Amino acid sequence: MSARLSGERVGRVGDAITAVTGLEARESRLLALLGTANAVNAYDLGILTLALPAIQASLGIAEAHVGTMLAIIRLGMLPALALGILADRYGRRRLLLATIVGFTVCTMLTAGAPTAAAFVATQFIARIFIAAEDTLGIVVIAEEIGAARRGLALGVAAALGGLGHGLAAVSFAVVGSGPSGWRLLYLAAALPLVIVAWFRRSLTETSRFLAHQSKLAKLAAQPAGLVVAAAGLLRMLAREYPRRLLALAAMILPIYLVTAPAIAFQSKFLQEVHGYAPATVALLYLAGGLVSVTTQLGVGRCSDRIGRKPIVLATVTLTAAGILLLYRGAGPWVPVGWLVMVAAYLGLDVMLSALGSELFPTAYRSTASAARAVTATIGAAGGLALEGVLFTRTGSHAAAITWMLVPLVIVPLALAFLPETARRELEEIAA
Repeated sequence: MSARLSGERVGRVGDAITAVTGLEARESRLLALLGTANAVNAYDLGILTLALPAIQASLGIAEAHVGTMLAIIRLGMLPALALGILADRYGRRRLLLATIVGFTVCTMLTAGAPTAAAFVATQFIARIFIAAEDTLGIVVIAEEIGAARRGLALGVAAALGGLGHGLAAVSFAVVGSGPSGWRLLYLAAALPLVIVAWFRRSLTETSRFLAHQSKLAKLAAQPAGLVVAAAGLLRMLAREYPRRLLALAAMILPIYLVTAPAIAFQSKFLQEVHGYAPATVALLYLAGGLVSVTTQLGVGRCSDRIGRKPIVLATVTLTAAGILLLYRGAGPWVPVGWLVMVAAYLGLDVMLSALGSELFPTAYRSTASAARAVTATIGAAGGLALEGVLFTRTGSHAAAITWMLVPLVIVPLALAFLPETARRELEEIAA
């Protein structure tokens, strides 16, 4: 019964997407399914950001260790590369379903974490499944949506994910400010199990993967073990597309080096430096979520019309400006900077996801998309660790984070080495 009701809700979401965007009904239903999973992921990530002060106080985490703790949790996304490689060998559908179950179980275990070490361990493992799920969802969208609408489709999926941030904000305002409120918020993540039942009934393998299945089946049948086969896939990908991989990595690393600490410390900064009450922060998050939904839809649609690369440059610039206003501004400029930073960053994330999935062929697409996510994780973990070092030296999170904006000058240089992917079929971009 619950699966049927969940399916009906997903169907209604799909109908709404079709009405708003003009996408085909089949495409809208797919986006409703994947977007629902994105919302759950965003809810989990939002809890950690919003409730960070309460989690820190409840588990006795020292101020100087917060950045390191967040860095370790982000590193949980590194093993997601293995799941991406498995998806290129055995298909997207099975791995996507498995990641949803694994993520849900880990999030529930987080709610009962008795110590800081237990909290970090369960969130570390949860990030493996979250990263793999996000990556596979992007791959499915890239392979199933028409070339003229891929950017819009990715924007729709990301916008639905933004609803998870909004739900986290509302939930935090109600129960999250107390010493045990964050535990109740994590327990609520059991709801994805209902969605899994619907996924099992309705999600099918992508047409592009099925078209390549005979070749990939031969790869899966090779006697070499998974590690050897995975290394082989990575070697072939690097040998055939070295320039694209290097340029993409050179662009992604500085972006996440800067944005990871800026996003992670925003709630803590607003509460402890500017005296915002938890309810005020939650309201700001909710407003930011509504703005970001519009931004992500607009970014996706615009990138289909004028190209991914111009939108990347615009969103990088706005993200940097928002960070400066948030962490160096005063008075009303602080919330304005926060809104600009969040909206631009989420739009930028859509574009980087698009490039990571569009630049490489079907045989390597999931592996390449997972490699993009791993590169982002390395940059994010490095940024969080560096922020901890700079905080020790400067005594200020604001100073540490704004000094880290300098590496963003690399982004336009790296972007120049990548081809434009908008309005082009995947087979034309990468044979």
